[in-house]
Amino acid sequence: MATQPMPIYDIITIGRSCADLYADQIGCRMEDARSFSKYVGGCPTNIAVGGARLGLKTALLSRVGDDQIGRFVLETLKAEGVETRGVATDPERLTAMAFLGIEDDRNFPLLFVRTDCADAALCEDDVDPDFIRSAKAIVVSGTHFSKPHLEAASFKAMRIAKEAGRKIIFDIDYRPNLWGLLGAGAGDVRFIADAKVTARVQSILPDCDVVVGTDEEVHIAGGSTDTREALLNIRKLTKATIVLKTGPKGCLVFPDAIPQNIEDGISSEGFPVEVFNVLGAGDGFMAGFLRGYVRDLPLEDCCRIANACGALAVSRHGCAPSYPSWEELEFFLDRGVVNPRLREDADLEHVHWATNRRGQWDNICAFAIDHRMQLETMAKDVGADPERIAKFKDLALDTMLSARRPDMNLGTLLDSKYGRQALFRAEKEGLWIGRPVELPGSRPLQFEGAPSLGAEVASWPDDHVIKCLVFYNPDDPEALRRQQLDQLHRLASAARLSRHEFLIEVIGTAEGKVGEMATSEAMQQIYDEGIRPDWWKLTDQTKAGWAAISAVIESNDRWCRGILLLGLDAPFDKLESSIARAADSRHVRGFAVGRTIFGDAARAWLANAIDDATAQKMMKERFERLINCWVKARRQEAA
Repeated sequence: MATQPMPIYDIITIGRSCADLYADQIGCRMEDARSFSKYVGGCPTNIAVGGARLGLKTALLSRVGDDQIGRFVLETLKAEGVETRGVATDPERLTAMAFLGIEDDRNFPLLFVRTDCADAALCEDDVDPDFIRSAKAIVVSGTHFSKPHLEAASFKAMRIAKEAGRKIIFDIDYRPNLWGLLGAGAGDVRFIADAKVTARVQSILPDCDVVVGTDEEVHIAGGSTDTREALLNIRKLTKATIVLKTGPKGCLVFPDAIPQNIEDGISSEGFPVEVFNVLGAGDGFMAGFLRGYVRDLPLEDCCRIANACGALAVSRHGCAPSYPSWEELEFFLDRGVVNPRLREDADLEHVHWATNRRGQWDNICAFAIDHRMQLETMAKDVGADPERIAKFKDLALDTMLSARRPDMNLGTLLDSKYGRQALFRAEKEGLWIGRPVELPGSRPLQFEGAPSLGAEVASWPDDHVIKCLVFYNPDDPEALRRQQLDQLHRLASAARLSRHEFLIEVIGTAEGKVGEMATSEAMQQIYDEGIRPDWWKLTDQTKAGWAAISAVIESNDRWCRGILLLGLDAPFDKLESSIARAADSRHVRGFAVGRTIFGDAARAWLANAIDDATAQKMMKERFERLINCWVKARRQEAA
């Protein structure tokens, strides 16, 4: 055999790629579901995402359509760290979809929408030999042997992998209706005996290194509904390690002969968790098993990792989004099950959320233009129509976009009251975007908009950060503090349920504690409530104050995204000094400043004393001055 280059990827998965549309309503027929959440799906796609979250270098070989859903799949895979060079865009077919529901503890309806879909058109020409040879192992799935052209593509990939000395993992992935044995509405039926399917599956087995399946999948592969007999039949055809998934009990692994009692296979105990949703759990299990297998861990360790990943998957909504990061998995394995309803385990869910957030944000230079009350006051003072505030925010957005440069990340704070049109435009620009929910000037904290904060933010784009300003002093009377903290609990709950990051902006008050430690003590009180914001927005601090804030974050939530410095309409010389101090803090990620940039321009423009171009020139000069100050301070801190 010719010497092969070192692999680039740990695994390449081959086959289905689609959007999963999960019913949001739990405990009803899919017919009665009112809304659906959109995730990536398809067995190989789920395995690739699950593997990437566990630290593997994964890639996918599939097709998507040249449509919005196809772009969603590609963008999600890239955000998850899955290589997409093997995912072709099919100009003639739509991306596949699957509708999924959680009817009760035992019934999980599944409807595949796959008529002439993109991934079902995968063919031999899509299989690039160099790409296949670039992985330690490939994963093929049973569904992609159900049609002649899919079978040809999968067998070609297997031949190339075998010749290159790569491992071949076979996920039996048996869906009777995708083999044409049942109608389209029977996607949740897991087993129908069929001799032709068994013969096709058995033709795959001889060249495999690992074969993975549930009882039903082993039955179709082995041609018998007696599990041991089916395993024996599989063993006659292949020397592969056979992995039998056994649901809540975990799994059994047979690297050699099938024992008289199959319970004597290599195993690791399952985890005592409440099953919420079984769909996609097997793909999470596979990702976990492969994390150990491609790193040459003992089979017992592979089983333990796989069982943990499966337990986490069955406890949550969705397939791919339910899979753990490696950090989360280590946390779970080290601590064990505290609450069998894992989705209600606050500490575990926080690790899951925080370690699977997408994107890295640093060097954020944000133009804050979410002000409502202040701009309304300016308009009233000069006799301007408040409706003009929206036009001014459009000008501010144009200004901030013109200041973009490669050594910083552009951000903004924008509201939907006057900044609605600007928000639509900002969303398309890839900015860091924060949106306020507090009623301006309220103390105790009240929320603006709909009575239900959850309903208010549910319609927001996922990448918008919920921003909430609270006037908070650690020495506030207990009744006032309790009111404020209860509102922050509402904020945190709404953010997690809607899958949004949230930011708490803390501004101290003249009444009560002041000085270097006031802000860090306020933050600690919020953390003591179990409220862990993704972001903080804080006022200027002394060196000791920043050190105390960093210590609070490190001891309460080491996964916190970080801090943005606010301006409070400070004059430039003071604000530049604030930025220089803040840049020394390892948790400050940038600034979000408003009135120092736009205040004078807004007053003059609303009074019709200057035109659009002059207002933009004034704001751009000030914004760029702050950007230069931040970038310079960061470079000095890094030196």
